[in-house]
Amino acid sequence: MTDHQHVPEAGADTATTPGADTSTSTSTSTDNAVPEPYLTELAPGVRAFIQPDGGWCLNNAGFVTDGTATLVVDTAATERRARLLRRRIAESGAPTPRTLVNTHHHGDHTYGNGVFAPEATIIGHAACRRELLAAGHQLHAVWPEVPYGDIVLTPPEITFEDRLTVYAGEIEVQLIHPGVAHTPGDTIVWLPRQRVVFTGDLIFNGGTPFLLMGSLAGSLRAIEVLRSLDAETVVPGHGPVAGPEVYDQVERYLRFVGELAREGRAAGRTPLEVAREAELGAFAELKERERLVANLLRAYAELDGAAPGAPLDAVAGFGAMAELNGGVPPACHA
Repeated sequence: MTDHQHVPEAGADTATTPGADTSTSTSTSTDNAVPEPYLTELAPGVRAFIQPDGGWCLNNAGFVTDGTATLVVDTAATERRARLLRRRIAESGAPTPRTLVNTHHHGDHTYGNGVFAPEATIIGHAACRRELLAAGHQLHAVWPEVPYGDIVLTPPEITFEDRLTVYAGEIEVQLIHPGVAHTPGDTIVWLPRQRVVFTGDLIFNGGTPFLLMGSLAGSLRAIEVLRSLDAETVVPGHGPVAGPEVYDQVERYLRFVGELAREGRAAGRTPLEVAREAELGAFAELKERERLVANLLRAYAELDGAAPGAPLDAVAGFGAMAELNGGVPPACHA
């Protein structure tokens, strides 16, 4: 059964799992007007922690338990939200988590790590640890007004390079690095018996993908890795739970970005000029459309020979997004 259900916003370009309950969650955050996170059961012992509306800083997390052990996938951007995740896990009857996997280093997925440490051992890709330590309190720098609470940066203490298999009691959990994609240190969390995959921010459902710190070519390769798993249920990094059809939506957008970049660069136009003039078509329904210019900055860099994940100027990237957004900076609602 499902603990909490939610219906996507009207008009959102989202994929949904066939047969999913679509009744509405009405509770609201004490910090802002967005709905509270909710749990949804995906398979016995597997639950996703979904944070509407899936925009900036409102990521998904989840947990896996066989009743004897619990593994958590990602945390949240604020102490309050991370403690809510921990409380929901306890209320479900699951044991105290002893393992936590980060899908990548971004603060919305890792800021809450300290809420689960030291009881939980944190696992992530080697680049996830490296990037987290280098970035520091990254969200504070972009959105200093957010009430984050007491955030103690807590990086993965066990790292891997390509693949690692861990267990939540008797439940097998495969950790797969697809290469540089959304970030240099992405991890796919795959439950082969349950056919459930947690993608991290390799997949956005209803929101615009974000490539500024990763790779356009690598993100396309990551989609092929995801397809090869043949999952039935997909937990994206942001947005509602979906089926594998969500991969097609993301791939179409990524190829659109690549085409815009090739044409714009050949015409001598800047990423911001291209983004302002782009005919978005169906992609106009996506949230966070300002990310287009950041994605074009990454695509241009790759066309100029930059390695996947090579550092770009994040301050300039966020500034360009604000310009594209009519001078309004991207907003975090965590």
